[in-house]
Amino acid sequence: MNALLSDSIFWGAVLSLLGYEAGLLLKRKFKMAVFNPLLIGVICVIGVLAVGHIDYDSYYEGGKYISYLLTPATVCLAVPLYEQMGLLRKNLKAVAAGLISGVLASLVSVFLLAKLFGLDHAQYVTLLPKSITTAIGMGVSEELGGIVTITVAVIIITGILGNMIGEVVFKIFHIQEPVAKGLSLGASSHAIGTAKAMELGPVEGAMSSLAIAVAGLLTVIGASVFAGFM
Repeated sequence: MNALLSDSIFWGAVLSLLGYEAGLLLKRKFKMAVFNPLLIGVICVIGVLAVGHIDYDSYYEGGKYISYLLTPATVCLAVPLYEQMGLLRKNLKAVAAGLISGVLASLVSVFLLAKLFGLDHAQYVTLLPKSITTAIGMGVSEELGGIVTITVAVIIITGILGNMIGEVVFKIFHIQEPVAKGLSLGASSHAIGTAKAMELGPVEGAMSSLAIAVAGLLTVIGASVFAGFM
């Protein structure tokens, strides 16, 4: 099977897109958060690789081409932010306070849970960058001596959970302010959360885009400080 698929350059990308499309169809049909397209896509890819006994390297040869689109897609997030610059200036103090609070909440929660479950230093710092985008989180984990592969998995899981339960949390706590919704999604679940924010509205999407960059930078600084606590 590996030999057969290795002759096709793009089969990994096709498999990923088909899995995501299956997720979109399920989401449209059942309208339930659990049928998150990204989550369904991940499950489909893992299932095909496991059932077909296919090496990850064979899959990645084609799947990596989707990764090339991540950088330009992230850069494009600046467009909705630019369109909401007036709103950002008007709420600058609240935005700054919200982002700092979000980053501190993430770092403190990891520290407390690491103490509770008796994690060692490497495991602890592996989890510190869980809420920021993968490109930054990998560098932070590697610099602090964490396990980079686990960091990537944790970041993806965090993003998917934020995307799935974000709206539920807003309803439970009666959060209706678009700026607050966007900042919370971007600061807690990075680009995957931002995708949900953009579904909610242009203001939510713009604030979430801002949160990705600022929360990432704050986490780089904060993680270096918190790493010394264990």
